[in-house]
Amino acid sequence: MSLNVVHLVGRAGRDPEIKYFTSGSSLCTLTLAVNRATSKTDEPDWFNLEIWGKTAEVCKNYVRKGSLIGVKGSLKIETWTDTATGANRSKPVIRVDRLDLLGSKRDNNADGVSNYYGDDPTM
Repeated sequence: MSLNVVHLVGRAGRDPEIKYFTSGSSLCTLTLAVNRATSKTDEPDWFNLEIWGKTAEVCKNYVRKGSLIGVKGSLKIETWTDTATGANRSKPVIRVDRLDLLGSKRDNNADGVSNYYGDDPTM
């Protein structure tokens, strides 16, 4: 059995950026700052988020820098070759399946939207 599930709660590090593809799909990217429970003085851990489809649209419309959000997804490692040095590079990315807007309506201007489960109605 294998399992790759990530749950995070934190604040958006910047406004979401969205890209639209000719296929009709959309991709939203942003960073998430997550504080460790063990120490309040440490710097937060930063995560790169990748959100696809209808959930990407929700993110674009309701998340802003500083918004408190929760995400559920899976960890993937992106790899590439640095064009300047030829070195292999990699970075972890969280591919988000579920997005929860945790701030107040006033903070997020959510107009009643509290969470979005993506295209999977069983969640």
